[in-house]
Amino acid sequence: MIRRFFVEKKPGFNTESVDLAQTFRRILNLKKLENIRILYRYDIEDLSDDIMEQVVNIIFSEPNVDHVYTDEMPLSKEEKVFAIEFLPGQYDQHGDSAVQCIQILAGRRPLLKVAKCVVLQGDLDGKDIDKIKQYMINPVDSREADLGPRTSLTDAVKNPAPVAKIEGFIDFTDEERKAFAQTMGFAMSPEDLAFVQTYFKNDEKRNPTVTELRVIDTYWSDHCRHTTFATQIQSIDFERGPVNEAVEKAFAHYDETREMLYGSETDRPITLMDLACIGTKDIKARGLVPDLDQSEEINACSVNITVDHDGQDEDWLLMFKNETHNHPTEIEPFGGAATCLGGAIRDPLSGRSYVYQAMRLTGAGDVTAPIEQTLHGKLPQRKISQEAAAGYSSYGNQIGLATGQVFEVHDPGFLAKRMEVGAVIAAVPKKNVRRDVPVPGDIILLVGGRTGRDGCGGATGSSKAHTEESIHESGAEVQKGNPIEERKIQRLFRNPELAQMITRCNDFGAGGVSVAIGELSDSLDINLDKVQKKYEGLDGTELAISESQERMAVVVSESDVDRFIALGHQENLEVTPVAVVTDTGRLRMNWRGDEILNLSRDFLNTNGAKQYTDLLVQEPGKPQPFKTTGDIAGRTQKMMGDLNVASQKGLAEMFDATIGAGTVTMPFGGKYALTPQDGMCAKIPVEHGDTKTCSIMTYGYNPGLAEWSPFHGGESAVIESLAKVVAMGGDFRKTRLSFQEYFERLGQDPSKWGRPFAALLGAFE
Repeated sequence: MIRRFFVEKKPGFNTESVDLAQTFRRILNLKKLENIRILYRYDIEDLSDDIMEQVVNIIFSEPNVDHVYTDEMPLSKEEKVFAIEFLPGQYDQHGDSAVQCIQILAGRRPLLKVAKCVVLQGDLDGKDIDKIKQYMINPVDSREADLGPRTSLTDAVKNPAPVAKIEGFIDFTDEERKAFAQTMGFAMSPEDLAFVQTYFKNDEKRNPTVTELRVIDTYWSDHCRHTTFATQIQSIDFERGPVNEAVEKAFAHYDETREMLYGSETDRPITLMDLACIGTKDIKARGLVPDLDQSEEINACSVNITVDHDGQDEDWLLMFKNETHNHPTEIEPFGGAATCLGGAIRDPLSGRSYVYQAMRLTGAGDVTAPIEQTLHGKLPQRKISQEAAAGYSSYGNQIGLATGQVFEVHDPGFLAKRMEVGAVIAAVPKKNVRRDVPVPGDIILLVGGRTGRDGCGGATGSSKAHTEESIHESGAEVQKGNPIEERKIQRLFRNPELAQMITRCNDFGAGGVSVAIGELSDSLDINLDKVQKKYEGLDGTELAISESQERMAVVVSESDVDRFIALGHQENLEVTPVAVVTDTGRLRMNWRGDEILNLSRDFLNTNGAKQYTDLLVQEPGKPQPFKTTGDIAGRTQKMMGDLNVASQKGLAEMFDATIGAGTVTMPFGGKYALTPQDGMCAKIPVEHGDTKTCSIMTYGYNPGLAEWSPFHGGESAVIESLAKVVAMGGDFRKTRLSFQEYFERLGQDPSKWGRPFAALLGAFE
């Protein structure tokens, strides 16, 4: 038997309804809308009457602020109603939290479905209601729910078919290969797929499985292997002009540095990656970064520091990481921005460090533009910005992470695709971090969340161009964050006993099992049947590449497995052995008794066919002068009306900068707490006692300058960020830089390749 309850906030507490009504009157121009009511509908399998009463009055509602209705919601004849629910397979944090609370009361996890019912009052026609539905329902993750009674709370599950082999693949012609790649939606280039075909034809002498091709596509994606940055540049040309004189001088400086560092390696290719990293190689060769922490781990930037702990010096590691989630946030703002922060946290977390402060820098078009001006096939800029801010702040506030600085840059260029950047800073006592090479017999444990379809293809999707179809076709690529689960992992990894058991660790980001576990050792046997699932019906390929969030893969000695699992259970975390380190030189996966993947590690490490390009650095045009027409008052008003100049305190106040009581500089200072800080500063998170050791993080970015001249944009970004560190009292000599590129798809256009090249030259100079 299924029982149904509706919960509605009482007047005075119904802020969600009031805010929505104001938004629709102002943004959708629905002047005849009189009122909105929001009711949450709960369908739950029958529990005993005493448990059900506690569930309704303790978990579903609070008697002092909520009305509760049984079976049906009260509606007048004039009111119109529709309901919204998550798509099957999408993670519903609201419902999951309720189920966990019920489990405490009832001793078991009941089936539960939640829907949001929207009740409209006013003289609204069908077009008005469609406007509201279109604004509220994002087809990427939600749908309109049936208002009728449910007969079942169990989603229909199809038994997954065996993983198929691609018959005839090794004999495909060029045209057949091209058509196949288009059908499969691969991110691989045609050259990559031809390279794969040659490998299976000559080395394996067999046709590949679907899983093998999906895993290869994921491994070699731009997101996982930075294939664009590894592309070899064959020729470099500069358009003549006064601006490019400086660019050419910087290139000559870069060339001299290459000769000094690489010496006789004259055939070493020029790539964007080499240009991005050569500054660090240079100062390292000159002995200017003695505090650099080096290891085979590739989790986050890591620096050795000395921390004052109650007057005693201790050796610590400081880690930092920045991450973008541009495409996911474009199509599913809340989840995309939330997992931008979640993904950034997991990198230093997999380095066993504790993340204690975050920064958010985003780019949007005009968020004040009327909704009628929304580009076809896109969500409104206002909706993207508001929901993305809500997603990022929700995740940070729930996991318990202070967000020290928040800023949104506004520029028409971001109409093409939003920029969503999250940066975090973390620290850990050095004695807690053990770094060894996995040996045969070591066990790989999966810690944390279960696997679902959310995030399948996210690694390849993150680098795709945004099209009108993206919002409908890419929903599965957007992961769903679970900050509560990640918070439990943070607590677990702060335990010195457990941290010191970990030989090596990876977070489950892009690529899921295939990359997170696949990168831990050169030889692995993975049993996909051991991977815990959110629901049934997942096939072997989905289990291999799903990017479901809040999971970690750790390598431990076989003798430590039982103790590690016991410590995980103390934090209410599932810990499951899923793989073993071998000495075969191959990555192998088994599912339902079949070997669905068996690939040479040497082949995977090639990162695909070598890519080549030519490059042209264009001469920038003349800078656009600032228009100074009108009187001083008019010019001042126009300047102050610029969204980049206007106060963003309302945005920043969605985020909590005080969590953990370690923040030194609040986001806004001055007598009236209205002056934005140049950056963020926080104390190192010692668990017991106190410290006077702090970290500072700032950013530098000017979209107008970067658009005019990428070279000067890159140069300015470095100078601006360092100047802010100095202005906050920091030492620029102890500063480390982390670059985040943001450019259009480059394709085979030499002038497009010239833009990131010029930006990196500016940063190098």
